[in-house]
Formats: sequence, structure tokens, C-alpha cells
Amino acid sequence: MTVHQHLKWIFSATCLAVLPGCAPAEQTAHAAVAEIQPLAIDPKRFIENAEKDMEHSSEIAGRAKWIYANFITEDTAALVSEAGRIYTEKAVRYASDAAALDNSKLSTVEQRKLEMLKRAITLPSPADPSKSQRLANLGTELNGLYGKGRFCLSQDNCLSQPQLSSIMANSRDPEQLKQVWQGWREIAKPMRALFTEQVQLANEGALALGYNDVGELWRSKYDMPAQQFPQQLDALWEEVKPLYESLHCYVRGELNQNYGDNVVPPRSPIPAHLLGNMWAQQWGAIYPIVAPKETPGADYDLTELLNANGYDEITMVQQAERFFTSMGFEPLPQTFWQRSLFVEPQDRHVVCHASAWDLDNKDDIRIKMCIRKNGEDFNVIHHELGHNIYQRAYKDQPFLFKGSANDGFHEAIGDVISLSLGPNYLKQIGLIDKQPSAEADIGLLLRQALDKVAFLPFGLMIDQWRWQVFSGEITPENYNQSWWQLRQHYQGVMAPVARTEADFDPGAKYHIPASVPYSRYFLAHILQFQFFQALCKEAGYEGPIHRCSIYNSKKAGAKLNNMLEMGLSEPWPKALASITGNEQMSGQALLNYFAPLQQWLDLQNEAADRQCGW
Repeated sequence: MTVHQHLKWIFSATCLAVLPGCAPAEQTAHAAVAEIQPLAIDPKRFIENAEKDMEHSSEIAGRAKWIYANFITEDTAALVSEAGRIYTEKAVRYASDAAALDNSKLSTVEQRKLEMLKRAITLPSPADPSKSQRLANLGTELNGLYGKGRFCLSQDNCLSQPQLSSIMANSRDPEQLKQVWQGWREIAKPMRALFTEQVQLANEGALALGYNDVGELWRSKYDMPAQQFPQQLDALWEEVKPLYESLHCYVRGELNQNYGDNVVPPRSPIPAHLLGNMWAQQWGAIYPIVAPKETPGADYDLTELLNANGYDEITMVQQAERFFTSMGFEPLPQTFWQRSLFVEPQDRHVVCHASAWDLDNKDDIRIKMCIRKNGEDFNVIHHELGHNIYQRAYKDQPFLFKGSANDGFHEAIGDVISLSLGPNYLKQIGLIDKQPSAEADIGLLLRQALDKVAFLPFGLMIDQWRWQVFSGEITPENYNQSWWQLRQHYQGVMAPVARTEADFDPGAKYHIPASVPYSRYFLAHILQFQFFQALCKEAGYEGPIHRCSIYNSKKAGAKLNNMLEMGLSEPWPKALASITGNEQMSGQALLNYFAPLQQWLDLQNEAADRQCGW
């Protein structure tokens, strides 16, 4: 994920009192609010003032957030909380004034900038200063609980989330997996009351801005009426759902053969702890269990290849950089290598969740990631650098247009690159001597689908749950029950042990305590295949789409960069059309990519007489 979306709206005057020459933050904020008051009658001057203010202050706010994420202490928590409070108060004021202005005499560009001001907030604060401060403190506390979370397998063996995730990926002991799965979710129990209060306060802020609740605010950010956005998601899901159902049926059957009926009932949802991932959102780690037995699979393991070729955390990042430079993008700045976090520190708490950062809206781009030397993180690194490349591409846009066409675009760009990390690419960079034969394609596609296709319903249901929480359809009394009902409905997975309302399993997923909207990831898993199909065509590739790599294609790089440079300056359909020639999002490119696999999955399920569904 990218932190640029966070930084764009942390535009309050965060000149903290601890910095030389700075006025106290609260005093600065009040002065700035007073300055814009008389400008509200002049839309052009209002936009100019707001944009300058945002650009000036976002860097300081971003650095406060960076320091907190890398040094989680009471002091850094207090500083970032104060910055957050000031930002939300001012963001609400800008959004409220922007909504009240007459834009009839503004140019198209100015009207869009005004729209960006109205969209900028994720969690709007109430007008009451004490409530605003409380909302900021809640966000910081929730982030801290996640970042400092540990589960102790024994008194002297307490593990962080990345360490626990390694066990989830590699262990085949159901009882150990169950222990780790349940243990990590203990960190989320204290979040329940804080999250409940956060929802209440943010909804109060959204109501003051003219939205029914925060969910409606989030759905309003996609260049379409808010009520149409869920319909768009539903249509995309129905398009790709048959492929997921075929994959689910096959995987459950193979897990049943491996573990037996007592662990994996043949007609029930799949127990979530057996899918190789802490959240059962991607299933690639269980490929050895479900790999094709009658057809040859890929005769390599990416983790083993990286280790055998001496890749460490830094060389993994360097190779990802070379992918982008091969397409004509400039090398990363030296400050990237000096200032990024690549390895989990042992002397302090950090937020290990991988993220990409743009701290000065120009060239100070970084990643923050506790890299593990394995194939999964090799892919994640390429994804995060995709964010950085996007951030740098739109750096010359006006500040209000420094962002992706919609948030799904930002997530999709790195994933476009990951679609190219197949045998073609691995041979070109010397990790394998020759590409597997075409007979191995099913294995390669299955491995891809375990991550790309398996993720789709998870990417959809997170915000389905959260929107219903914001609207009041899901109440605090049934947070957990509703969470698992939705997971079963969309994913066909179930908790491996009994869960109650004493638990708060949503909080064990980073994006819930961090208040990061999640529909972007579902959209990204649709868009990346549309982008990839179009870029492969631009590169002159004519074979099966799943064997394409855009590595070393300057033509594909130029076409991609043309869209990236647009930033937020145009509605997303125009940005989409600049690559694909079509303004409509569609799952058809994804279905084209996995067409040979779906045919094979259906044959396997039919031959085994499996009863699909749950």
C-alpha cells in the first residue's frame, strides 16, 4: 500500500513546537483557519490558498508519521496524534467550505481541484475540539496496538506479525497453525472499544459534511455517485466469481486429501488457518499441497532460487529497481537507499506492514518493510516500488492532483509488474537457466491464482463489513459474528476455533486499525489484468498472455508512464482508457489470463466428483 494517500490529506499546519522557529501547532492551525475565512467568498483564491497550505505542511506531517511508524513510543505517538488532530480539523474546514462554494464560474481544472478538497478526508472529525483530539488519539492508539503486537509461543519466544506469518506459511501442523492463528488475534481484543468510539466520532464528522456516514464519504471518491459504486463492485465480482468458486472447490478437495475429514470437512467452508496466510487472503504458500500431480509443475521454488543466488534484503530491492529501469524509468534517488527501512529492527517497535512513502511530494520516496528473504516478499517489493514510481511520475502535477486516478490504480501498478515475475523474467535475470515447458503452465497459473484469484472476495468483503458498521447495520454487539458471516459468504472460509464477541478479529488485519479503505485492493486485482493485457500488446507480445513479461520493454514503459504522469488530473475512466482504450473496468482480462486454469480446475473437480460451494 502507499502512504501518499495518507499524506495528501495530512495537510494541517503541523509545525510542531519542538521544531526550531515553529509556533505551537494549535496556534498555527487557528491562524491558518482565520486566514482562509475571508477567502471563502472567492473560489479561485480559496483553492490557491488551500493548495499552497497543503503542499507546505504535508511534508512535516509526513515526517511525523514516518517517525512514529519507525519508532513507536509514547512521545512519537503524542506528536503524530497532535498532527493528526490538527489535520482533521483543518481538512473538515476545507471540505466544508469547498462544498459550499459556487463553482459555476470555475474552469474544469479548478472544479476538479475543488472536488479533490471535498474528497480528501478519510476519517472526518467533529467540530468539537475535544472530540477532534479524541479521534486523533484513537487512531494513534489503534495503530500502536497493531504495531507493537506480539504473540508469545513461550515465555522467552515472543514473535512479531512477520515472524508469525512465516510460521503460517511454512508449517503443516494444524495444531501449531491454530495456535498461531488464535494467538495473533489476541492483540486485537483491546481494539474493540477504541474502534467503536472511533466509528461514532468519525460518523459525527461525516454527518456535518453532508454524508450519512463515513462509508458514504468513502464511496463518493470514485468519479461516480456514491450509490453507484457498490453496484460497480458487485458487477465485477459476479463476473469473476465462477473462477474463484472453481479454485475454492479444488483447493478444499486437495486440503481434505492432505489433512482428512476431521480437519477439512469436504463440503464446509475451509478452515482459515490452513491456507498459508494469517488472514487467508492469499493462498500461495500452500502450493506444494495443491500442486498438479498429473501435469508437470514449475520445477523451481522462488524462495530457494533467491537464497541459492545470494539475494539478501537489499539485493532483492535492487533487482526490483532494475525491473523499472529496464522499462525506461529513472533509477531510485540515493536518498531512497539511505532512508528506507528494509530489515526489522531488533531494538524497537515498528509497523512492519509494507508501505511506500512520498515525504516531500517530489523525490523523497521510500519504502518501509520488514523484508523476509522469500518469494512472497520479492513480489511485494516490486509492488511497493510500483507505488514509488507512480509517486515520482506525478510529482510535477499541482499538489491536489498528486495521487492516482483512483486508489485502485495505485495498488494495481505494482501488481502489473508482479504479473511479469514469471519464468520469462527469472530466466532473463539469471535465476533459472531455462523456462519450463508449456506443459508447466497449469502449475504456474495455479500458483498465481492462489494469490491473485483467492484474494478477490477478501478484497471485497473488508469494506462490505466496514460500510455496514458505519451505517449501523452491524452494531458493536455483533462485530465478530458479522465479520465471519461475511467471510463465509464471500470467501467460503471459517474460523478454526469458536469465536465470540469477546474477540475482535477484524482488528488483526492492519487496514482496520489503520483506517485504510480496502476496496482499492479489490479494484487493483481487476485493473492489473486490464493494464497488463494492454501493456503486453504495446510491447509486441503475441503469445499466451500468462507467459508475457514487460521487463525490458521501453514501449510498454512509455505507455505506462504517460498514464502515471496524469496523476489525479483526470477522472479515472480517462486514465484507464489511456492504457486500455476502454473507459470501463472489466474482469474479462483476468478471465482471459486464467482461462486454461479454469478449464483444468473444472475437469479436476468433475473427475473427483467434488460437490462445490459451501
